[in-house]
Amino acid sequence: MDILKEKFHQKSSKLRKEIRAFIKANGTKKVDEVKAGQVFGGMRGVKSMIWETSSLDPVEGIRFRGKSIPELQEILPTRPGCKQPLPEALFWLMLVDEIPTRKEVNWLSNEWEKRSKLPKHTLSVLTTLAPDTHPMTQLIIGISSMQVDSVFAKRYAEGMSKADYWDATYEDSMNLIARLPHLAAFIYRRSYHKNIHVTEDNSLDWAGNFAHMLGVNDSKDFKSLMRLYLTIHADHEGGNASAHTSHLVNSTLSDVYLSFAAGMCSLAGPLHGLANQEVIKWILEMTASLKTTKPTKEQVQKYIKDTLKAGKVIPGYGHAVLRQPDPRFTAQRKFAEKYIKDDDIVNIVWQLFDTVPEILQGLGKVKNPWPNVDAHSGAILVHYGLKEHSYYTVLFAVSRALGILAASCWSRALGFPLERPKSVTWDWLKNAAK
Repeated sequence: MDILKEKFHQKSSKLRKEIRAFIKANGTKKVDEVKAGQVFGGMRGVKSMIWETSSLDPVEGIRFRGKSIPELQEILPTRPGCKQPLPEALFWLMLVDEIPTRKEVNWLSNEWEKRSKLPKHTLSVLTTLAPDTHPMTQLIIGISSMQVDSVFAKRYAEGMSKADYWDATYEDSMNLIARLPHLAAFIYRRSYHKNIHVTEDNSLDWAGNFAHMLGVNDSKDFKSLMRLYLTIHADHEGGNASAHTSHLVNSTLSDVYLSFAAGMCSLAGPLHGLANQEVIKWILEMTASLKTTKPTKEQVQKYIKDTLKAGKVIPGYGHAVLRQPDPRFTAQRKFAEKYIKDDDIVNIVWQLFDTVPEILQGLGKVKNPWPNVDAHSGAILVHYGLKEHSYYTVLFAVSRALGILAASCWSRALGFPLERPKSVTWDWLKNAAK
């Protein structure tokens, strides 16, 4: 058993016993109350699942195992010459609630490199698709095609014990995470660079090698950006659409290839991960309309107001939970302030930050007028040459695998049951409200 799997097994076994004792003693106690509006409102705020890897506070933002993004940037191991945390280190923290040593992070980087080779049939499947197939569609198909290699599916068919579900899920998760950068890079080069691919560099870490294989910018700064990007997008507690979809499908004992692919179908939606594509698209439409990449404050204000008058939203602003600027937005801004001295599109992002919240607050109906993570990411990617904004959600997907799959390991280790909420009819709800 490898060193990370052994740590996870010890911790999850202990917690599983604690949870069983807790349920026996407290299973009938009331811990929350559902309102009629929540039944119609997408179950917003209903506390109904356990998600160990991260939690989201409306004011403080995302915390990974209790630690904020600024804290992670201080305490997680980094690659020599880079100040950004390694995503491998965050995965380790989410899985076993420990800050890994540099030696442990190096082991995980090497382990993922060993598991990273894509199946030939996956590449064959992708090459049959039309080149203009949306990258997220290609990613979902690619992930699904690898399900034939599922350790969980094979062992389940052989009569695997429930006690071993976690082990098979861990193996699948490690394999899938290892392969995702290679799959995503293949899709990018096929879709936008005439199927001319960049050979991997196994001396690099997981995120650094991904940046290298994209082939748009081989600078140290771009690799540093990818380490930051893949860290801050890795998880956002369990209630968001992609995480919850994966959790639901995995609760049926579908393996992580199928459940993660299902989650990525959610991530591809405009109200979720596709929003990062919408933000940069809107900014570029604004510069085209104004015929300048250096608009004045007055021009920006007018374009914002015209967008709202047309019945549209300002993409990248507002969040279902957050009531302050998204710490992930702030982390990207600090990166840009340090590494990108002067970029017109980045400067527009900062103009929007100074302008949009005030306008939205003036409407009197917006609970959260602040920028979310999507408000900044596209501008930085464009700066480094990754200009194909229809690809951005794929980057999000590669990162989100870290949190979703770490949580999937916990779900199987703790023996969580099939998720099956109770639905009600409209007549029932009217009577209940009386």
